Amino acid sequence: MTTTAVERRRGSDDVGQLLIEVQDDLQQLRSKLLSQRNSKQDDQIDLSYLENAIRKTEKSLKARTEQAFSYVNNRVMTLPEVEDDDRQRSDGFAAVETVWRINPSPVEGKIVSEMRPQEKSLFLTDSSQVVSGLTPGQQLQQVHNAKIIGNPQNVRNREVLNNAFKIQLPLINERKTVKPSASEVAKGSTVGRLAVLPQTNRIDSQGLLTAPNENDSKKGILSLIDRGFIPPGAQLELDPPPIKSSLIPIHSTQHRQKDRDTALKDGNNSNRLVAVKFDISRSSSPLKPKQAKDLECTTEPNHPPAHPHRLTALKPNSSPAKSKAFVPLKLVEMASAQPHPPPTTPLTAFEVERRQHRFVIQNGRLKEGSEDVLLFKQHYSHLWSSVVTMIRYLEQVLQKYSVPIAFINGDKMVDVSFEFELEQKPTIDDLLKVIINRDEVERIIKRPGNQYKGANGRHLAAAKIQATYRMHHRRREYLEYRRRKRAAGVIAMSWIMFMKMLQVRKHLKARRLEEVEAFRKRSQRLASSWHRIKQLKRVVIHIPSLGYSESQRKTISWLDIKQNRQMSRLCDLQDPNVDVIYVSSVPLSNELMQYYSRLVGLRPAVDSGNAEDQSDLSDRYTVIVPDAINSFPNHRFCLSSLLKYSPRTLKRIRNLIHGREAFIVTGMPNVDDLFVADFLGVGILCPEPELAHLYSTKSGSKRVFDSAGVRTPPGEYDVYSLHQLYETLTQLIIDNLHIGRWVLKIDNEFDGRGIVCLDVLQHLKCYHWVLKESVKYGEDWNKKWAQENSYLKVFHELPQLLSEFAVPVNRKLFPSWDLYLREFLSLGGIIEACPPSDSVTALSVNMLIEPDGTTSVVSSGDQIHAECEFSVWGYSVPQCSVLPDVLNEVCLRIGDACRSRAIVGYFTVDFLTFFNPRTAEQELWATDLDLKYGDLIPMNHLLEFVTGGKFDACNHLFCLPPLKPEERKRRPRGGKVTERVKSMNRSAVLSVRLYHSNLSMVQFGVFFQMCRAHKIGYDVKEKNGTVFLINDSTRREHLGIITIEESLQEAIASFGNNLSVIHQEVSAPNLQGKSNFKAAILDLEGILGMTFENYEMQLKE
Repeated sequence: MTTTAVERRRGSDDVGQLLIEVQDDLQQLRSKLLSQRNSKQDDQIDLSYLENAIRKTEKSLKARTEQAFSYVNNRVMTLPEVEDDDRQRSDGFAAVETVWRINPSPVEGKIVSEMRPQEKSLFLTDSSQVVSGLTPGQQLQQVHNAKIIGNPQNVRNREVLNNAFKIQLPLINERKTVKPSASEVAKGSTVGRLAVLPQTNRIDSQGLLTAPNENDSKKGILSLIDRGFIPPGAQLELDPPPIKSSLIPIHSTQHRQKDRDTALKDGNNSNRLVAVKFDISRSSSPLKPKQAKDLECTTEPNHPPAHPHRLTALKPNSSPAKSKAFVPLKLVEMASAQPHPPPTTPLTAFEVERRQHRFVIQNGRLKEGSEDVLLFKQHYSHLWSSVVTMIRYLEQVLQKYSVPIAFINGDKMVDVSFEFELEQKPTIDDLLKVIINRDEVERIIKRPGNQYKGANGRHLAAAKIQATYRMHHRRREYLEYRRRKRAAGVIAMSWIMFMKMLQVRKHLKARRLEEVEAFRKRSQRLASSWHRIKQLKRVVIHIPSLGYSESQRKTISWLDIKQNRQMSRLCDLQDPNVDVIYVSSVPLSNELMQYYSRLVGLRPAVDSGNAEDQSDLSDRYTVIVPDAINSFPNHRFCLSSLLKYSPRTLKRIRNLIHGREAFIVTGMPNVDDLFVADFLGVGILCPEPELAHLYSTKSGSKRVFDSAGVRTPPGEYDVYSLHQLYETLTQLIIDNLHIGRWVLKIDNEFDGRGIVCLDVLQHLKCYHWVLKESVKYGEDWNKKWAQENSYLKVFHELPQLLSEFAVPVNRKLFPSWDLYLREFLSLGGIIEACPPSDSVTALSVNMLIEPDGTTSVVSSGDQIHAECEFSVWGYSVPQCSVLPDVLNEVCLRIGDACRSRAIVGYFTVDFLTFFNPRTAEQELWATDLDLKYGDLIPMNHLLEFVTGGKFDACNHLFCLPPLKPEERKRRPRGGKVTERVKSMNRSAVLSVRLYHSNLSMVQFGVFFQMCRAHKIGYDVKEKNGTVFLINDSTRREHLGIITIEESLQEAIASFGNNLSVIHQEVSAPNLQGKSNFKAAILDLEGILGMTFENYEMQLKE
């Protein structure tokens, strides 16, 4: 026989179609048998062909077994799963079940499918549908066997089922039960006997009831109520309810009439075919004999009268929890019409699960003809359009990722479909919400490469590879395009900014040239009218600005306070024709303004000698603070720049000087001073800013000194390279072996900031050898051939010498030699020798070149060094270290050299004086030139203001005005009148750089009371004492002091005593604070000792 239809259509749910194909195969078998009978002589038929065909058909039918269920009284009961031990199923995988209901017809012997009318009958018993090719006896036997199978009460039913389908039914003792007819009403109790109360409770009804046990609970609710465990009036809610609503199929009129006629002809309504339900598993192979043997037939012992024919196929070690994983193979025999058990009977897990709509999507396809899907579709028919769209999306995802099976929760799918009614495509996460075995499905989806294992996997993989390559290629092109576009944008913006900056620079350059031209014109006008201006009333605008470069201003601590050290510029009011406008770099409090108001009002009392003769001069001076003083906290602007960005302040100053002669006296000139002068329309008593910065450098001052013919220390200037540094310093050491110390100075630094010291005598290893070579050659030592060997040896040792022993003076600014050398070579510098003496005095001379060319010495003083020998801490006024004639001659020559370079205004010249040990003569070296308004100039004006004296530039003395005749005589204690000649000279020690951190904790009133308690003050009658200069009203840590006495020794001693008292009063043993008082006291003690020695030497001579 050819391949059967069962093998060709494995897995089909249409069992009726399968049987038709089986009928065709049987007809072919019949034809073969007839041909064999005709060919045989002995008319004997070989039954082996028939046995083989029946065996194959039986084998195919076993593969589709348990697909038909018996529906008796519309109740279906299933058996537990029967699973092949040799083949394990994967978790979450089950087959879709197909349910058939077969109703036999007593007259025609037909089996009709009521659940699916479109499907054909399982058994074809009609004579018109009998397979052709069989003998009449075989056809009659086939119809007879079908009737026996359809009648469970038949004696041969068990035998025929066993022969035809290998189904071994259990042997049940026959019980004659009287089946009520359809028209009769069932009478009697449907439950067992109720349990009685215990004897103790029957005797005493008030006694305590014993707790119900498990057997009591199984007897039902009525038994529990009768025994008193449940109160009679309790409202009971049964879960699940005993009555469950379901849809009732409504048949057509013809179908109902046909069934009624069939029942009348049959005459026996009690006989019903046992409906069989087959759950098709994943495998369509028939049951093996071993599986058939494992089936155990059991009866339900609880209610034997109600369920006489309940059969259950159990698998050993099976559990209800395990059966939930997939739908097992079940064989269920429905009982005949019997009363239902009491409502307290627990529902099985299968019945609870059937309450929800669940179905299976296997291999990405929905079994649309399955019972679960049809029930789900029937229940949600009004929403099916949106649900089916969601199902299609889900099928696409499951097919894409090759998911073998997925259990779907239909109710959740309906809920999710509501969210995507507006044609919004759901995501994978949204679709996974409706899957019961989500973990397994999600694991499969997230498995790398799983989406390429499906039917269209090769195409998807190829598309993914191409898309990835195109993405990589396009992204690389895009990144290159974006890089080029960004580069083009940067180039374009850079070019635009460059052009704009170029235009701004051109505009600023043109503006600066205009300001310089206006400055020159106003300087010429000021020079031509200077003599007239000095005779008239005028306004002097003091702007104490430190106009250094921006890089230098960033390294200056307390820049605003240092610019306000020159508050004593207010003392220009000693000239009755002068009014002062002072621009302050810090805000001033009312207390500070009152102090300076009393200080400037002291002038009449100084002239008269009476402290009560004070006046108010507040109408002659004005203190102005720029508006932008706090507008640039991150910028270290000088005072001129802040005034430039304060338009209201500039307008106020312009209104104050309107119609009056005025000029500006600045500090260190800056380009912003030109803008302020141009805005105010006045001249400035200073050189051009570029010129001032050029000749204020160390190299620029050397040029001025060389042109003036002034002696300077041995050295070299304009050093800009390392090789030049080594060569120059080596040659200087060879030419000046008597000098043991050399210094390097950066050009634009000031106040000893950019200085490095090098002790050659101590650290140069070949120094003594070179000294012997100089003695060896004698007078020929100045020749190059004599110095060649020594030069090479010193040049070889010099780099190591500088790297190891070159020490910067300001370690905060230059922590190491490498940083200093980098700055030195970038800005340039000089090499200079230190005086070869242990006693060296530094002095400063302040000069003024008036606009008309007049040069004069304004003040002079010896420098006091407290913390560093290269940084000025204070002055002793006037200087007494150099003969006045020698000093004046040098100063005038320097003044002429500056005037020839168009330098006007105030400037300061620093000198060093010492006795040369080789010649025993005093030498004077010019070391520095600062073209700015120095601190000594306003302090000298304060000295003149509070004493009424004048500085004698010819003799470098500070002289008081002559006394009045009545002041020349004094009456001593003895009563005799004697003539006493007072000294008309005064000496002073002053400093504006005093610092003590503890002063911030003392108010000004308390500070002055403390000084008055220690007799620290000023005597306007004797013209001696101490005057304080306050710089800041907020921090109050900085202070200026000037002490005036008749002699220098007295002034030094009084100044040192004042510092000691102030330090003791504001300090505590455990709170000393930071100050420079101690270093200043030590330096003053050394100077005082030296002055006593000089005084004794003069007395001896």
